[in-house]
Amino acid sequence: MEHQTPRAPDWSNLEAVFESLGRALVVLDERFVIIRASRSLERMAGEGVAAGMIGQPVESLFGPRLFGPEETLRESLRLGRREEGRRGVLRCGRDSARLVSVTTTPLAAGVVDACDPRARYLVVIRPAEDDDTILQSAFVSHGLVARSPQMLRIVHLVESLHSSEANVLITGESGTGKEVLARALHAHSPRSAGPFVAVSCAALPADLLESELFGHVRGAFTGAVRDRVGRLDLAKGGTLFLDEAGEIPLPVQVKLLRVLQERVFERVGESTPRTLDARIVAATNRDPKEAVRTGQLREDLYYRLRVVPIHIPPLRERPEDVELVARYLLARIGGRAGRAVQLSPDTLAALERYAWPGNVRELENALEYAVALGRGQTVQVEDLPPEIRSPDFRDRGAAGARAERAESTRRVPPASSEPPDPEEAPIRAALERNLWNRSKAAAELGMSRTRLWRRMRELRIGVR
Repeated sequence: MEHQTPRAPDWSNLEAVFESLGRALVVLDERFVIIRASRSLERMAGEGVAAGMIGQPVESLFGPRLFGPEETLRESLRLGRREEGRRGVLRCGRDSARLVSVTTTPLAAGVVDACDPRARYLVVIRPAEDDDTILQSAFVSHGLVARSPQMLRIVHLVESLHSSEANVLITGESGTGKEVLARALHAHSPRSAGPFVAVSCAALPADLLESELFGHVRGAFTGAVRDRVGRLDLAKGGTLFLDEAGEIPLPVQVKLLRVLQERVFERVGESTPRTLDARIVAATNRDPKEAVRTGQLREDLYYRLRVVPIHIPPLRERPEDVELVARYLLARIGGRAGRAVQLSPDTLAALERYAWPGNVRELENALEYAVALGRGQTVQVEDLPPEIRSPDFRDRGAAGARAERAESTRRVPPASSEPPDPEEAPIRAALERNLWNRSKAAAELGMSRTRLWRRMRELRIGVR
Protein backbone atom coordinates (compact mmCIF):
# COMPACT_ATOMS: atom_id res chain seq x y z
CA MET A 1 0.00 0.00 0.00
CA GLU A 2 1.45 3.37 -1.02
CA HIS A 3 2.35 5.62 1.90
CA GLN A 4 0.63 9.03 1.79
CA THR A 5 2.35 12.14 3.13
CA PRO A 6 0.15 13.96 5.66
CA ARG A 7 -1.43 17.05 4.18
CA ALA A 8 -0.12 20.35 5.51
CA PRO A 9 -2.64 22.31 7.57
CA ASP A 10 -4.66 24.61 5.31
CA TRP A 11 -6.64 27.47 6.80
CA SER A 12 -6.49 29.67 3.72
CA ASN A 13 -10.06 29.12 2.53
CA LEU A 14 -11.54 29.78 5.95
CA GLU A 15 -9.34 32.86 6.41
CA ALA A 16 -10.35 34.20 3.01
CA VAL A 17 -14.04 33.95 3.93
CA PHE A 18 -13.58 35.81 7.19
CA GLU A 19 -11.26 38.37 5.62
CA SER A 20 -13.98 39.26 3.12
CA LEU A 21 -16.16 40.09 6.14
CA GLY A 22 -13.47 42.29 7.72
CA ARG A 23 -12.59 39.69 10.36
CA ALA A 24 -9.26 38.26 11.46
CA LEU A 25 -8.73 34.71 12.72
CA VAL A 26 -6.39 33.48 15.42
CA VAL A 27 -6.05 29.75 16.12
CA LEU A 28 -4.99 28.48 19.55
CA ASP A 29 -3.76 25.10 20.72
CA GLU A 30 -4.85 23.45 23.96
CA ARG A 31 -2.31 25.53 25.93
CA PHE A 32 -3.79 28.77 24.51
CA VAL A 33 -0.68 29.35 22.40
CA ILE A 34 -1.18 30.98 19.00
CA ILE A 35 -0.45 28.52 16.17
CA ARG A 36 -2.03 30.50 13.34
CA ALA A 37 -2.94 34.15 12.72
CA SER A 38 -4.52 35.37 9.51
CA ARG A 39 -2.88 38.10 7.48
CA SER A 40 -5.97 40.26 7.93
CA LEU A 41 -4.86 40.70 11.55
CA GLU A 42 -2.15 43.01 10.25
CA ARG A 43 -4.74 45.44 8.93
CA MET A 44 -5.85 45.93 12.51
CA ALA A 45 -2.60 45.59 14.47
CA GLY A 46 0.18 46.47 12.03
CA GLU A 47 2.64 44.88 9.64
CA GLY A 48 4.36 41.74 10.88
CA VAL A 49 2.05 41.11 13.81
CA ALA A 50 0.53 37.91 12.39
CA ALA A 51 3.88 36.19 11.90
CA GLY A 52 5.32 37.58 15.12
CA MET A 53 2.53 36.12 17.25
CA ILE A 54 3.10 32.49 16.23
CA GLY A 55 4.23 30.49 19.24
CA GLN A 56 3.25 33.24 21.68
CA PRO A 57 0.58 32.90 24.39
CA VAL A 58 -2.67 34.59 23.44
CA GLU A 59 -2.20 37.07 26.33
CA SER A 60 0.64 38.66 24.35
CA LEU A 61 -1.95 39.76 21.77
CA PHE A 62 -4.82 40.82 24.03
CA GLY A 63 -3.27 41.19 27.46
CA PRO A 64 -4.23 39.12 30.49
CA ARG A 65 -7.63 40.66 31.09
CA LEU A 66 -9.40 38.48 28.51
CA PHE A 67 -7.26 35.36 28.48
CA GLY A 68 -5.44 35.36 31.82
CA PRO A 69 -5.19 32.01 33.64
CA GLU A 70 -8.02 32.95 35.99
CA GLU A 71 -10.27 34.70 33.46
CA THR A 72 -13.74 33.45 32.52
CA LEU A 73 -13.08 33.48 28.77
CA ARG A 74 -10.39 30.84 29.08
CA GLU A 75 -12.60 28.78 31.36
CA SER A 76 -15.54 29.03 28.96
CA LEU A 77 -13.43 27.64 26.13
CA ARG A 78 -12.24 24.77 28.27
CA LEU A 79 -15.86 23.95 29.06
CA GLY A 80 -16.77 23.97 25.37
CA ARG A 81 -18.78 27.22 25.39
CA ARG A 82 -18.78 29.92 22.73
CA GLU A 83 -18.43 33.57 23.76
CA GLU A 84 -19.59 36.33 21.42
CA GLY A 85 -18.88 40.04 21.28
CA ARG A 86 -16.43 40.32 24.16
CA ARG A 87 -14.56 43.62 24.11
CA GLY A 88 -10.80 43.57 24.27
CA VAL A 89 -7.72 45.67 23.60
CA LEU A 90 -5.67 44.47 20.64
CA ARG A 91 -2.05 45.38 21.12
CA CYS A 92 -0.59 47.13 18.10
CA GLY A 93 3.10 47.42 18.89
CA ARG A 94 4.59 49.06 21.95
CA ASP A 95 2.78 52.37 22.02
CA SER A 96 -0.70 51.83 20.63
CA ALA A 97 -3.76 49.68 21.03
CA ARG A 98 -7.14 49.20 19.42
CA LEU A 99 -10.54 48.29 20.79
CA VAL A 100 -11.88 45.16 19.13
CA SER A 101 -14.79 42.77 19.43
CA VAL A 102 -13.71 39.20 20.16
CA THR A 103 -15.68 35.99 19.56
CA THR A 104 -14.23 32.68 20.70
CA THR A 105 -15.31 29.11 20.12
CA PRO A 106 -13.94 25.61 20.63
CA LEU A 107 -13.30 23.85 17.32
CA ALA A 108 -15.33 20.79 16.37
CA ALA A 109 -13.42 17.57 15.82
CA GLY A 110 -14.13 17.59 12.08
CA VAL A 111 -12.64 21.05 11.64
CA VAL A 112 -9.58 20.06 13.66
CA ASP A 113 -9.01 16.97 11.57
CA ALA A 114 -9.38 18.91 8.33
CA CYS A 115 -7.15 21.85 9.27
CA ASP A 116 -4.62 21.16 12.02
CA PRO A 117 -4.65 18.45 14.72
CA ARG A 118 -3.09 20.91 17.19
CA ALA A 119 -5.95 23.40 16.88
CA ARG A 120 -8.42 23.59 19.75
CA TYR A 121 -9.87 27.09 19.84
CA LEU A 122 -10.74 29.78 17.31
CA VAL A 123 -10.67 33.53 18.00
CA VAL A 124 -12.49 35.87 15.59
CA ILE A 125 -11.54 39.55 15.80
CA ARG A 126 -13.21 42.59 14.32
CA PRO A 127 -12.75 46.32 14.87
CA ALA A 128 -15.19 47.70 17.41
CA GLU A 129 -15.30 51.34 16.27
CA ASP A 130 -18.58 51.01 14.38
CA ASP A 131 -20.28 48.68 16.82
CA ASP A 132 -23.03 50.25 18.91
CA THR A 133 -22.60 47.54 21.51
CA ILE A 134 -19.14 48.92 22.25
CA LEU A 135 -20.97 50.95 24.88
CA GLN A 136 -21.21 47.74 26.86
CA SER A 137 -17.44 47.13 26.91
CA ALA A 138 -15.69 46.75 30.25
CA PHE A 139 -13.81 50.02 29.81
CA VAL A 140 -16.95 51.94 29.04
CA SER A 141 -18.72 50.37 31.97
CA HIS A 142 -16.23 52.21 34.16
CA GLY A 143 -16.66 55.38 32.15
CA LEU A 144 -13.36 55.12 30.25
CA VAL A 145 -14.36 55.63 26.62
CA ALA A 146 -11.70 55.66 23.93
CA ARG A 147 -11.36 55.87 20.18
CA SER A 148 -8.52 58.35 19.61
CA PRO A 149 -4.93 57.09 19.58
CA GLN A 150 -4.14 59.17 22.68
CA MET A 151 -6.91 57.60 24.74
CA LEU A 152 -6.30 54.12 23.38
CA ARG A 153 -2.74 54.38 24.64
CA ILE A 154 -4.17 55.16 28.07
CA VAL A 155 -6.50 52.16 27.79
CA HIS A 156 -3.47 50.05 26.90
CA LEU A 157 -1.61 51.40 29.92
CA VAL A 158 -4.53 50.61 32.23
CA GLU A 159 -4.45 47.08 30.83
CA SER A 160 -0.69 46.83 31.37
CA LEU A 161 -1.02 47.94 35.01
CA HIS A 162 -3.54 45.22 35.89
CA SER A 163 -1.13 43.50 38.29
CA SER A 164 0.59 46.64 39.60
CA GLU A 165 0.01 48.57 42.81
CA ALA A 166 2.34 51.42 41.89
CA ASN A 167 1.25 54.96 42.74
CA VAL A 168 -0.21 56.86 39.78
CA LEU A 169 -0.35 60.61 39.17
CA ILE A 170 -3.02 61.69 36.67
CA THR A 171 -2.75 65.15 35.14
CA GLY A 172 -5.14 66.98 32.86
CA GLU A 173 -7.48 69.93 32.62
CA SER A 174 -10.62 70.12 34.73
CA GLY A 175 -13.40 67.96 33.36
CA THR A 176 -11.21 65.56 31.38
CA GLY A 177 -12.22 62.58 33.51
CA LYS A 178 -9.34 62.10 35.96
CA GLU A 179 -11.54 60.40 38.55
CA VAL A 180 -13.05 58.19 35.86
CA LEU A 181 -9.54 57.05 34.94
CA ALA A 182 -8.70 56.52 38.60
CA ARG A 183 -11.75 54.28 39.00
CA ALA A 184 -10.76 52.34 35.87
CA LEU A 185 -7.27 51.82 37.30
CA HIS A 186 -8.83 50.55 40.52
CA ALA A 187 -11.27 48.25 38.69
CA HIS A 188 -8.42 46.67 36.71
CA SER A 189 -6.03 46.21 39.62
CA PRO A 190 -5.30 43.53 42.24
CA ARG A 191 -7.26 45.70 44.69
CA SER A 192 -10.46 45.79 42.66
CA ALA A 193 -12.35 43.84 45.34
CA GLY A 194 -11.51 46.54 47.91
CA PRO A 195 -13.02 50.01 48.31
CA PHE A 196 -12.37 53.03 46.12
CA VAL A 197 -12.17 56.04 48.44
CA ALA A 198 -11.93 59.56 47.04
CA VAL A 199 -11.05 62.76 48.86
CA SER A 200 -11.08 66.28 47.39
CA CYS A 201 -7.91 67.91 48.66
CA ALA A 202 -8.98 71.37 47.47
CA ALA A 203 -12.27 71.40 49.36
CA LEU A 204 -10.89 71.43 52.92
CA PRO A 205 -8.50 73.65 54.93
CA ALA A 206 -5.27 72.10 56.21
CA ASP A 207 -6.47 71.01 59.70
CA LEU A 208 -9.67 69.43 58.39
CA LEU A 209 -7.87 67.74 55.49
CA GLU A 210 -5.37 66.20 57.89
CA SER A 211 -8.21 64.79 60.01
CA GLU A 212 -10.02 63.64 56.86
CA LEU A 213 -6.98 61.73 55.63
CA PHE A 214 -5.51 60.35 58.84
CA GLY A 215 -8.51 60.32 61.17
CA HIS A 216 -8.45 61.53 64.76
CA VAL A 217 -9.18 60.37 68.29
CA ARG A 218 -11.63 61.96 70.69
CA GLY A 219 -10.20 65.07 72.33
CA ALA A 220 -7.46 65.56 69.75
CA PHE A 221 -8.69 69.10 69.20
CA THR A 222 -11.68 71.28 70.03
CA GLY A 223 -14.78 69.71 68.56
CA ALA A 224 -13.32 66.20 68.35
CA VAL A 225 -16.05 64.63 70.44
CA ARG A 226 -15.56 61.11 69.07
CA ASP A 227 -13.01 59.03 67.21
CA ARG A 228 -13.00 59.45 63.46
CA VAL A 229 -11.76 56.93 60.92
CA GLY A 230 -9.63 58.58 58.24
CA ARG A 231 -9.68 57.94 54.51
CA LEU A 232 -6.35 56.09 54.72
CA ASP A 233 -8.09 53.55 56.97
CA LEU A 234 -11.28 53.47 54.94
CA ALA A 235 -9.31 52.61 51.79
CA LYS A 236 -7.77 49.53 53.39
CA GLY A 237 -7.44 46.81 50.77
CA GLY A 238 -8.40 49.20 47.99
CA THR A 239 -7.46 52.51 46.39
CA LEU A 240 -7.26 56.01 47.83
CA PHE A 241 -7.85 58.72 45.23
CA LEU A 242 -6.39 62.14 46.08
CA ASP A 243 -8.25 64.54 43.83
CA GLU A 244 -6.57 67.92 43.22
CA ALA A 245 -3.43 66.76 45.02
CA GLY A 246 -1.70 69.97 43.94
CA GLU A 247 -3.84 71.84 46.48
CA ILE A 248 -2.64 69.87 49.54
CA PRO A 249 -1.22 72.34 52.11
CA LEU A 250 2.52 71.99 52.73
CA PRO A 251 2.23 70.76 56.37
CA VAL A 252 -0.03 67.92 55.21
CA GLN A 253 2.32 67.21 52.32
CA VAL A 254 5.11 66.50 54.83
CA LYS A 255 2.95 63.94 56.68
CA LEU A 256 1.71 62.37 53.46
CA LEU A 257 5.28 61.97 52.23
CA ARG A 258 6.15 60.00 55.36
CA VAL A 259 3.14 57.77 54.78
CA LEU A 260 4.25 57.01 51.23
CA GLN A 261 7.85 56.39 52.28
CA GLU A 262 7.24 54.24 55.36
CA ARG A 263 3.71 52.92 54.68
CA VAL A 264 2.63 53.84 58.22
CA PHE A 265 0.58 56.71 59.66
CA GLU A 266 -0.97 57.88 62.90
CA ARG A 267 -4.35 59.38 63.66
CA VAL A 268 -4.38 62.97 64.84
CA GLY A 269 -3.93 62.91 68.62
CA GLU A 270 -2.75 59.29 68.67
CA SER A 271 0.76 57.78 68.76
CA THR A 272 -0.13 54.24 67.69
CA PRO A 273 1.23 53.57 64.18
CA ARG A 274 -1.14 52.12 61.60
CA THR A 275 -0.09 50.35 58.44
CA LEU A 276 -1.11 51.81 55.10
CA ASP A 277 -2.84 49.14 53.04
CA ALA A 278 -4.03 51.16 50.06
CA ARG A 279 -2.83 52.09 46.63
CA ILE A 280 -2.50 55.83 46.06
CA VAL A 281 -3.81 57.41 42.87
CA ALA A 282 -3.52 61.20 42.76
CA ALA A 283 -4.76 63.76 40.25
CA THR A 284 -4.19 67.44 39.58
CA ASN A 285 -5.26 69.97 36.97
CA ARG A 286 -2.13 72.01 37.64
CA ASP A 287 1.23 71.59 35.95
CA PRO A 288 2.98 69.67 38.76
CA LYS A 289 6.48 70.67 37.60
CA GLU A 290 5.47 74.33 37.76
CA ALA A 291 3.98 73.76 41.22
CA VAL A 292 7.30 72.24 42.32
CA ARG A 293 9.21 75.19 40.84
CA THR A 294 7.04 77.71 42.71
CA GLY A 295 7.24 75.80 45.99
CA GLN A 296 3.56 74.83 46.12
CA LEU A 297 4.33 71.12 45.79
CA ARG A 298 7.22 69.33 47.45
CA GLU A 299 9.52 67.77 44.89
CA ASP A 300 10.03 64.59 46.92
CA LEU A 301 6.25 64.12 47.27
CA TYR A 302 5.80 64.76 43.54
CA TYR A 303 8.16 61.92 42.64
CA ARG A 304 6.56 59.62 45.21
CA LEU A 305 3.15 60.21 43.65
CA ARG A 306 4.19 60.02 39.99
CA VAL A 307 5.65 56.51 39.91
CA VAL A 308 3.38 56.08 36.88
CA PRO A 309 2.41 59.41 35.27
CA ILE A 310 -0.67 59.57 33.02
CA HIS A 311 -1.75 62.71 31.20
CA ILE A 312 -5.31 62.95 29.85
CA PRO A 313 -5.43 65.27 26.83
CA PRO A 314 -8.27 67.79 26.63
CA LEU A 315 -11.28 66.83 24.53
CA ARG A 316 -10.43 69.43 21.86
CA GLU A 317 -7.20 67.54 21.12
CA ARG A 318 -8.98 64.23 20.52
CA PRO A 319 -12.04 65.06 18.40
CA GLU A 320 -12.37 61.40 17.39
CA ASP A 321 -13.64 60.71 20.91
CA VAL A 322 -16.44 63.28 20.89
CA GLU A 323 -18.99 61.08 19.13
CA LEU A 324 -18.27 58.00 21.23
CA VAL A 325 -18.22 59.90 24.53
CA ALA A 326 -21.41 61.75 23.59
CA ARG A 327 -23.21 58.51 22.73
CA TYR A 328 -22.10 56.94 26.00
CA LEU A 329 -23.18 59.95 28.05
CA LEU A 330 -26.47 60.24 26.17
CA ALA A 331 -27.27 56.59 26.83
CA ARG A 332 -26.67 57.17 30.53
CA ILE A 333 -28.64 60.42 30.64
CA GLY A 334 -31.51 58.96 28.61
CA GLY A 335 -31.58 55.93 30.87
CA ARG A 336 -32.04 58.14 33.93
CA ALA A 337 -34.85 59.96 32.16
CA GLY A 338 -36.45 56.74 30.95
CA ARG A 339 -35.95 57.69 27.30
CA ALA A 340 -33.98 56.24 24.40
CA VAL A 341 -32.43 59.34 22.84
CA GLN A 342 -30.24 59.71 19.76
CA LEU A 343 -28.17 62.47 18.16
CA SER A 344 -29.12 63.92 14.79
CA PRO A 345 -26.26 64.27 12.25
CA ASP A 346 -26.40 68.06 12.53
CA THR A 347 -26.23 67.87 16.32
CA LEU A 348 -23.25 65.57 16.17
CA ALA A 349 -21.54 67.96 13.74
CA ALA A 350 -22.17 70.84 16.18
CA LEU A 351 -20.71 68.84 19.05
CA GLU A 352 -17.63 67.92 17.05
CA ARG A 353 -16.83 71.46 15.91
CA TYR A 354 -17.12 72.94 19.41
CA ALA A 355 -13.86 73.42 21.36
CA TRP A 356 -15.16 72.11 24.74
CA PRO A 357 -13.18 74.30 27.16
CA GLY A 358 -14.90 72.42 29.99
CA ASN A 359 -14.03 69.06 28.41
CA VAL A 360 -16.14 65.95 29.08
CA ARG A 361 -17.90 67.55 32.04
CA GLU A 362 -19.15 70.37 29.81
CA LEU A 363 -20.24 67.86 27.17
CA GLU A 364 -22.25 65.95 29.76
CA ASN A 365 -23.89 69.15 31.00
CA ALA A 366 -24.76 70.16 27.44
CA LEU A 367 -26.41 66.80 26.78
CA GLU A 368 -28.31 66.99 30.09
CA TYR A 369 -29.58 70.39 28.97
CA ALA A 370 -30.56 69.06 25.54
CA VAL A 371 -32.43 66.05 26.91
CA ALA A 372 -34.27 68.23 29.44
CA LEU A 373 -35.20 70.79 26.79
CA GLY A 374 -36.07 68.42 23.95
CA ARG A 375 -39.13 66.24 23.92
CA GLY A 376 -38.43 64.04 20.92
CA GLN A 377 -36.36 60.90 20.56
CA THR A 378 -33.63 62.75 18.68
CA VAL A 379 -31.54 65.60 20.06
CA GLN A 380 -31.68 68.44 17.51
CA VAL A 381 -29.26 71.34 17.18
CA GLU A 382 -31.81 73.74 18.60
CA ASP A 383 -31.91 71.67 21.81
CA LEU A 384 -28.25 72.39 22.55
CA PRO A 385 -27.07 75.29 24.73
CA PRO A 386 -26.67 78.54 22.74
CA GLU A 387 -22.88 78.65 23.04
CA ILE A 388 -22.62 75.26 21.36
CA ARG A 389 -25.13 76.06 18.63
CA SER A 390 -23.18 79.26 17.86
CA PRO A 391 -19.83 79.00 19.62
CA ASP A 392 -18.44 82.10 17.86
CA PHE A 393 -21.06 84.28 19.57
CA ARG A 394 -20.72 82.81 23.06
CA ASP A 395 -21.11 85.28 25.91
CA ARG A 396 -21.58 88.22 23.53
CA GLY A 397 -24.30 90.84 23.59
CA ALA A 398 -26.15 92.07 20.50
CA ALA A 399 -23.53 94.74 19.85
CA GLY A 400 -20.74 92.25 20.15
CA ALA A 401 -22.50 89.87 17.79
CA ARG A 402 -22.99 92.64 15.21
CA ALA A 403 -19.33 93.60 15.48
CA GLU A 404 -18.34 89.98 15.05
CA ARG A 405 -20.52 89.62 11.97
CA ALA A 406 -19.03 92.79 10.49
CA GLU A 407 -15.52 91.56 11.21
CA SER A 408 -16.24 88.17 9.69
CA THR A 409 -17.58 89.91 6.57
CA ARG A 410 -14.33 91.85 6.24
CA ARG A 411 -12.39 88.61 6.65
CA VAL A 412 -14.23 86.82 3.81
CA PRO A 413 -11.68 86.35 1.02
CA PRO A 414 -12.55 87.38 -2.52
CA ALA A 415 -13.94 84.76 -4.85
CA SER A 416 -11.17 82.57 -6.15
CA SER A 417 -10.75 81.32 -9.67
CA GLU A 418 -8.80 78.29 -8.42
CA PRO A 419 -10.43 74.91 -9.12
CA PRO A 420 -12.07 73.11 -6.18
CA ASP A 421 -10.06 70.57 -4.22
CA PRO A 422 -10.14 67.30 -6.20
CA GLU A 423 -10.91 65.28 -3.05
CA GLU A 424 -14.04 67.26 -2.16
CA ALA A 425 -16.48 65.66 -4.61
CA PRO A 426 -15.44 62.03 -3.90
CA ILE A 427 -15.61 62.65 -0.15
CA ARG A 428 -19.07 64.21 -0.36
CA ALA A 429 -20.29 61.39 -2.57
CA ALA A 430 -18.93 58.68 -0.26
CA LEU A 431 -20.48 60.34 2.79
CA GLU A 432 -23.86 60.59 1.09
CA ARG A 433 -23.75 56.97 -0.09
CA ASN A 434 -22.99 55.85 3.47
CA LEU A 435 -25.59 58.12 5.11
CA TRP A 436 -22.79 60.26 6.58
CA ASN A 437 -21.28 57.36 8.51
CA ARG A 438 -17.66 58.51 8.55
CA SER A 439 -16.17 55.11 9.34
CA LYS A 440 -17.86 53.45 6.37
CA ALA A 441 -17.08 56.37 4.08
CA ALA A 442 -13.42 56.32 5.14
CA ALA A 443 -13.22 52.58 4.40
CA GLU A 444 -14.73 53.16 0.95
CA LEU A 445 -12.27 55.98 0.25
CA GLY A 446 -9.31 53.96 1.48
CA MET A 447 -8.32 56.41 4.20
CA SER A 448 -8.36 56.39 7.99
CA ARG A 449 -11.34 57.80 9.86
CA THR A 450 -9.06 60.45 11.40
CA ARG A 451 -7.79 61.59 8.00
CA LEU A 452 -11.34 61.76 6.66
CA TRP A 453 -12.41 63.87 9.63
CA ARG A 454 -9.49 66.26 9.06
CA ARG A 455 -10.23 66.59 5.36
CA MET A 456 -13.89 67.30 6.15
CA ARG A 457 -12.77 70.08 8.48
CA GLU A 458 -10.41 71.50 5.88
CA LEU A 459 -13.04 71.36 3.14
CA ARG A 460 -15.79 72.49 5.55
CA ILE A 461 -17.92 69.48 4.69
CA GLY A 462 -20.64 69.10 7.30
CA VAL A 463 -19.34 72.14 9.19
CA ARG A 464 -21.71 75.08 9.57
